[in-house]
Amino acid sequence: MINSKKISLADIANQLGVSKTLVSMVLNGKGDENGISKKTQDLVMELAKELNYKPNQFARGLRMGRSNTIGLVVSDISNPFYARLARYVEDSVSESCFNLIICSSDENPKKELTLLELLVDKQVDGIILSSTFDTIDHIKNFEDNNFPLVLIDRTYNNINTHKVVVDNRLGSFEAVEHIINNGHKRIAAFVISPAHISTQVDRLEGYKDALKKYSIPLNSYYQKVIPREDIYRNSMQIINQWKSDKIMPTAIFVTNNQLAIGCLEAIRDLGLIIPRDLSIVSFDDIDLFRLYNPPITSVIQPILSIARNAVEILMKCIKNKENIEPIDKIHKCLQTNMVIRNSVRKLS
Repeated sequence: MINSKKISLADIANQLGVSKTLVSMVLNGKGDENGISKKTQDLVMELAKELNYKPNQFARGLRMGRSNTIGLVVSDISNPFYARLARYVEDSVSESCFNLIICSSDENPKKELTLLELLVDKQVDGIILSSTFDTIDHIKNFEDNNFPLVLIDRTYNNINTHKVVVDNRLGSFEAVEHIINNGHKRIAAFVISPAHISTQVDRLEGYKDALKKYSIPLNSYYQKVIPREDIYRNSMQIINQWKSDKIMPTAIFVTNNQLAIGCLEAIRDLGLIIPRDLSIVSFDDIDLFRLYNPPITSVIQPILSIARNAVEILMKCIKNKENIEPIDKIHKCLQTNMVIRNSVRKLS
């Protein structure tokens, strides 16, 4: 029968006839500095291994001033991008023997603030955050208190923080340039709300940069912000209006994978054929785009690298927390890739 009793420091101490304090010092790597003989240290370590001793992380956290837990707050866990990111963050956190609490703000600033307060109350050691706020007040509060925080995906220009992002502007430029190189001049851009977040701002700027480089006039009629509450209906309405006005674009650049899904649905239900009637490129890639008919050309973000870099930076902040001087802010800007499939028609 498996012994389900959790082995304690007292169990090890009793079997060896030593104090709990001595066992604790040895297991925490402080045997030498406290004058404990090598022989005794070896006996403690061997018995701990034999009994499969596992430390009480909560009690250890209290002694060390840590909970060995970090929080991850994403804006929408139903988005495949954030779901994969959360998985990779969890894997990286586990490698550092930390636990992870995953929260989703649902693009709601009030909920995000509640979640951040909850994580602080839970005494997490640090937070990785993809924020939906349009102000920096809550970020400034963390910075002023030297609380370990790393921003991912979304960031703010008017405050210096640790951050891991991708080059959204360049990735979007390259996507739109690909469309232009296939002979398109009437190119629309769909941006998802809230449009103030840095990813959407930068991706729209990348779209504009490409048009400017190739001397294609900007047309505000082709730049649309789509409310995330009903992407399908709003996409259908806009495309229908283009048809009615007889000024359909030949291609759409879509700045978010969820937006792309709703747009694809609307295009299909309007009886339009991709890429014959309308070409499309998405920022963010998901499995559906590879399986769709035709497969959709997409900008791919290095999600694993985002996760690993964010955790690495946060761990540095946590280890440095007791120092008077915080470490210099680390800014990581990662490059995107584009996978070219069959959703862009080559015009003569």
